[in-house]
Amino acid sequence: MTTVYGPVTDWATDFDHGDPEYNNNIHEIWSNLKASGCPIAHTDRYGGTWLPLTHELVHEIAYDTDHFSSQGPVVQQLKPSQNPDAIPAPVGAVPPISSDPPFHADARRLLLPAFAPKQIDPLRSKMYKMCNELIDKMGDRDTVDAALEYSQHIPVLIIAEMLGLPLEDADKFRNWVNLILGAIGAERNEERLAMFMEFSEYLDRHIADHVDNPKDDLITFLLNAELHGQKLSPQHVHGTVVLILIAGIDTTWSGIGSSIWHLASNPVDRRRLVENKEMIPQAVEEFLRAYAPVTMARIVKEDLEFHGVEMKQDDWVLLPFPAANRDEAQFENANEVDIDRTENRHAAFGLGIHRCIGSNLARAELNVAVEVFLERFPDFELNPTEEVTWSTGQVRGPRNIPLRILARK
Repeated sequence: MTTVYGPVTDWATDFDHGDPEYNNNIHEIWSNLKASGCPIAHTDRYGGTWLPLTHELVHEIAYDTDHFSSQGPVVQQLKPSQNPDAIPAPVGAVPPISSDPPFHADARRLLLPAFAPKQIDPLRSKMYKMCNELIDKMGDRDTVDAALEYSQHIPVLIIAEMLGLPLEDADKFRNWVNLILGAIGAERNEERLAMFMEFSEYLDRHIADHVDNPKDDLITFLLNAELHGQKLSPQHVHGTVVLILIAGIDTTWSGIGSSIWHLASNPVDRRRLVENKEMIPQAVEEFLRAYAPVTMARIVKEDLEFHGVEMKQDDWVLLPFPAANRDEAQFENANEVDIDRTENRHAAFGLGIHRCIGSNLARAELNVAVEVFLERFPDFELNPTEEVTWSTGQVRGPRNIPLRILARK
């Protein structure tokens, strides 16, 4: 897919994170930009977008809520100020990730108990069962797609169960995730608009059903929750369900997929983890650092000079946490994937007030998924006859991982 803006002419002055070439060659693009003396790239696309590339700059913007709003966490062709239906700051469309202080802190605090370790740990047995069942379905084939048949299913099924949505609708969720996060530069034709409407109506229907038929799940939890002495507004409930569904799915399946892709490409690391299962949690942290999937966005509140560049009100600013994790000033041998790395204060789960609420869940899913895959397939490699493809947009991960299975248990 090429975006409505056409091919990129210069990654420093005309970049497009919606262009497939961006995620396909992301580390090379970042390295070339920094080597050429460009710590902050810019493009006129999407109405004006900035791309800081160092840990220091990403960190500064992430913590600066005075100059940068979270109202638009995903870059769109239409800015919130141009959209009459946009929910204004400090709430935003998908609270709390779209929320600014002071509203943000209370909206975030509301969700913390639902994603605490004591809520997530009991799900591990379901994760083990699910991962093994997915591998069982692959049968005895020598070639499999670890993304389409494995990584993309795990978080979908877990999140659907947590929300109380039908597990048989998993394919719908995957399509909606790709629509919202992966097609940002595509034309907004009638078919895409109809899919957005279908997604919204689907959630409204299930939220309404939860009103009539309460369950022990996250949607009922949100319907019963109070903020500032009042029940959450319907828009708040809807927006938070959207957030949990979208953010909880693509980020984690991308992290799982990138981890398996690395192990397929690095036989030494794979053998070490097969022979030393206790190393998996440390290796997963390094995979999170090196292949962090998430780039968030902010909106410039008012004209601002920022480290020598002139940012304009309503400009987008991307926060590429993966680039921050590849900064040599922050991590020794930052571009090397070292599963022995012990000091690893990475930013895969974000920086600032919006650090990922679901990090406990994501870590559990990643660790279980990698452990089970290595246990069942101790030896595998990329299939040289097929190509790995990567997502487009602000969440980076392999959309397909063709493998040759060399040994199984």
